This record gives sequence, C-alpha cells and structure tokens, in this order.
Amino acid sequence: MSTIATVAVLLVAALHAYILVLEMFLWTGPRGRAAFGTTPEFATQTKALAANQGLYNGFLAAGLVWGAVASDPVGFQAKVFFLVCVAVAGAYGAATASRKIIFVQTVPALIALALVLTAH
Repeated sequence: MSTIATVAVLLVAALHAYILVLEMFLWTGPRGRAAFGTTPEFATQTKALAANQGLYNGFLAAGLVWGAVASDPVGFQAKVFFLVCVAVAGAYGAATASRKIIFVQTVPALIALALVLTAH
C-alpha cells in the first residue's frame, strides 16, 4: 500500500508540474488556450498572472516530490500538507473558476491523501 500511495502522490505532483508548464510557458499558445478556454487576447493580457499561478503549481509539485522521497515523519507530514493544499486550491478553483477543477485537482489529491493516510 505504501508504494501505491507514493505513486499516487507522484502522479499528483506530475499533474501540477504539467500545469506549471501550461501556465508558465504555453499560456498564450494553442495548447494553453485550449486547456483553459481563453482567447488569444485574454491570454496575452494575463500572461504574467498565469506565470505566477504556474510558479505556485510548481511549488506544490516540489512539495509533493519532497514528501515522496523524504523519510518519515517529515515525508508523511509533507505529503499530507501538500495534498491538503492541492485539495483546497482545487475546491477554491472549482468554486471560482471552473467546476471541472474539482475532478482534475481535488479528487486526485483526496484519493492520494486517503492512500497516504491508509498506508501510514
């Protein structure tokens, strides 16, 4: 179960690394605009804001990787903390931006959190 929990944490980390790439580097391109449903004009106007969001997603990914590789109790604590952060950010995003964020971000984080807690 511990290996499954670690893989789940790393998958959530990979998702947030991908979001970092979308928001920091692909925001104004076709892939970034398609992912977030933005127009070329809006994407250009909000490029700096998106890059900032991407950086925060990178911090979430880094924290999850840290938790996955660190020894307990620090590894366990980091995994729980960063998974809760992801779940809360996803819930806020779903409430304020797009409902689909609950399924893309919050649900995977909660599944990984349940696996981490069960494995501990």
